[in-house]
Order: sequence, then C-alpha cells, then structure tokens
Amino acid sequence: MKKKTFYIESLGCKVNQYESDGIAAQLEAHGFSRAGKGSPADICIVNTCAVTARAGMQSRQETRKLIREHPDATVIVTGCHAQTDPEQFKKISGVDHIVCHQDKILIPAYLTREPPEKNLFEFEFRKPEYGNASRFLGFDRPVYGKMTRAYLKIQDGCNQFCTYCIIPYARGASVSMPFDQVMAHVSGLNRQGFKEVILTGIHTGLYGLDLTPETSLTELVKTLDEKQPVDQIRISSIEPHEITDDLIHLARPGHILCDHFHIPLQAGDNGILSRMKRPYSVEQFSEVIHSIHGTLPHAGIGLDVIMGFPGETDKAFENTYKLVADLPVSYLHVFPYSPRKGTPAWHFTPKVPSGTAKKRAALMRELGAQKHQDFITSNQGRILKGLIQNQRDRRTGLLKAVTTNYLTVLIKNEKDAHGNPDSLKGQIVNLKYDQCSDGNGLIGNIVLPPLEHKDS
Repeated sequence: MKKKTFYIESLGCKVNQYESDGIAAQLEAHGFSRAGKGSPADICIVNTCAVTARAGMQSRQETRKLIREHPDATVIVTGCHAQTDPEQFKKISGVDHIVCHQDKILIPAYLTREPPEKNLFEFEFRKPEYGNASRFLGFDRPVYGKMTRAYLKIQDGCNQFCTYCIIPYARGASVSMPFDQVMAHVSGLNRQGFKEVILTGIHTGLYGLDLTPETSLTELVKTLDEKQPVDQIRISSIEPHEITDDLIHLARPGHILCDHFHIPLQAGDNGILSRMKRPYSVEQFSEVIHSIHGTLPHAGIGLDVIMGFPGETDKAFENTYKLVADLPVSYLHVFPYSPRKGTPAWHFTPKVPSGTAKKRAALMRELGAQKHQDFITSNQGRILKGLIQNQRDRRTGLLKAVTTNYLTVLIKNEKDAHGNPDSLKGQIVNLKYDQCSDGNGLIGNIVLPPLEHKDS
C-alpha cells in the first residue's frame, strides 16, 4: 500500500508554526510521509493567519496555489483567518474542509481513521470558546520542529480585546497548559537535545491565571529556574504590565531566563493607547523598560509599534517617536495599522491616509535600525553566551550563534576551537565579536572562559 503524503503550510505567528509542527508529527507517527515544497501530496493543510489584512490575503493566495499545484489532493484549511472568516474559504473551489480552531489538533486523528475516506470530519464548525467552556488545546508529546531552539505553546487565547485586534475572536479566552505538562514537555525537549526552549502563546503573560490552583508566568519561570530541566528559557513576547521585578531578576547571569524581552508598545501616545484599549500608560511603559535596563543593562529589548491607527495625529506620532528615541531598546518591529472587520477600530475615525502611515512607519524603522546599531556597539567586545544554530549562514558558510540577548554572531574560529566544527551545533558557547559588520553581519570568536553557573 502506497504511503500517503501530506504538505502543511503555516502562515503567521510562532504559535501557528508550533501547531503545524505538532500536526505534522502526529501524521508522521501514523505512517504519513511529509512532502517537501513543490512535491506531490495527497493531503494539503493550510494553517491560516488573520493578524493583518495582508496576512489574510496571503492565506487565501496560498490555499489557491496549493489547489492548483495539487488538483487531486484533499485540501484542509484551518487557523485564525479560517476561523474569523470561513465564508472566504467556502468561495474557493477545491477546499474540502474548513476546520475550526478547537478541532485543529484533531486533524491527524480523523485523517488516520479507518476507513479514512468515509465521514472524514464529523464535527461541525464552531465559534471560539469563552468562560468555563474554554480548554487548552495541546499535544500529548513535545513538539520538536526543525529549529535549533524549540518552541512550546504554554498559553492560547486572549482576554484583552484590543480594539484593533481580531485574534481574540479567532482563538477565544485565555487558557493555559497545566503546570506539570509544561515541566514534562520542557524536560522532553531537553532529552531530545534542545538547549533552549521558547515559551510562547497568544498572550503569554496571562499564563496560569485560569489554572487551579492559580499560578503565573513568573512562578512558572521560577520553578524552571529551580529545577533546571533545560539550559535556557526565552519568552517569545510579553506585555509590559506583566513584567515583574522577579521575572527581570530571573534573567540575570547564571539564571535560566534569557536577557531578552520582546514587548508590544503599539503607540507612545496616551490618547492612542486609550483608543487601542491598551492597559498601560506611556509613563508606565517607560518605567518598565528602564527597570529592565537598570537591572540588565545589556538586555535585548524589542518593541512592536503600530503606525497610522485611526486618530493618530502628527503630534501623537511625534510622541511615539520621541518615546522610542529616549528608551534603551535594541530593535523595533513596525507595522502600518491594518483595519480588521469585526473589531471596534474598523469603525474608528478619522482614518490616517495609507501614505502617511507608510511614511511614519519608514521613519520609525530608520530609528529602529539606529537603535539596533547602538545596541550592537554597546555589546562589542563583551563575552556573550550564545547557542550555535544547526543551519550555517547561507552567505558565508560559517556557523552562527544566537546570543541570550538576541544578537546573531557568525563564528570564524570554529576549527581552532574544536576539531569537528559540526559538533558545536546545538551547543551553548561563550563568544565575543570585535568586528561589528563586514556586510554579512556580526563576526566573532568562541572564547575559552567557562560558562557561568546558576547562582547559589
């Protein structure tokens, strides 16, 4: 009997990628073979994204492309865009199944039933769950993926309902992976050779608030720090008001948490923050950033910023620009505002012309590039801890490392440090760079001082 093949395309965030990797692993465990891009496949799965209008468009484009390339395949669409706007996919000829978010991880179970061709999906499309009906949707086994650093989804959903965001309508209320399961998955990833695990979620800072007994992200990281089931932990993204002093202290040298915080700012004007329904002020945000920097002066601090939100005047933009310019941050992710039908901000006025939003975004990206260069300069010559990646740099062929504070450094002395350079892949090393750039990025060397151990 011919082994069935599948292809899965994941768009959008790391949570989507994690879920796609988990679905793929389950299918492979049942004897399915994963097809490469462009190879024939019996089943095509599209895990869609809805965070922006462009992401939704790309999700539909990818679906149509796979239908053209695999005319005889069973095509399954799931993910946030399929959840918030299933009618868009019902219009696409060739889509066989639209699977709601709650049933996403059940796709492999239905595909592997006997006989598989009969009643492939018996469940019906449902809206996201809220309140007591909400439950965490996870995988029984750790999800490995293909990256050097493993992702672990510990939280899903969101209770914030920012006025511009469609995602709570796609994923429902905040739910958390049970505490003991997090510990088991992290330990399992460590046994598979992963040195770093990235804790991720839709609103990761809400972790534990729905569990019984109630806990928190800080308490989880404290326990990870005490038990050391893996070498290092990174948090993918966290809201400013959820960064506690204890959490910052857990990122000091010798502790498990990486000194890297990715924090959504979105706007640096109190009026716009209020319209966005963001639960902090400019002053509170600034205090958090300075608190991180005061304890960890070389920490990587990244910000998300939205340009062109309805009502953003020239003065409001100037306020955001000045705030970011004055803050000790290391990089920016800048997005022009994308109207999402179904959110309150869809109806907000006055609208900011798209040309104005793009100009503001360009100016903010220039500021971000300067911030990043300043951060690179401030770390030059310092001994940093970095994880050697499994994939070499494509342009130079050199090994590359991602440091705890989120810099990528190419390693030029790999053969001098070890007889077999490939043995370094997936390992944590001390390194430093003296050469800021040669057109290919940061160039550095592995250095010999031992890695710091956990504080007693």
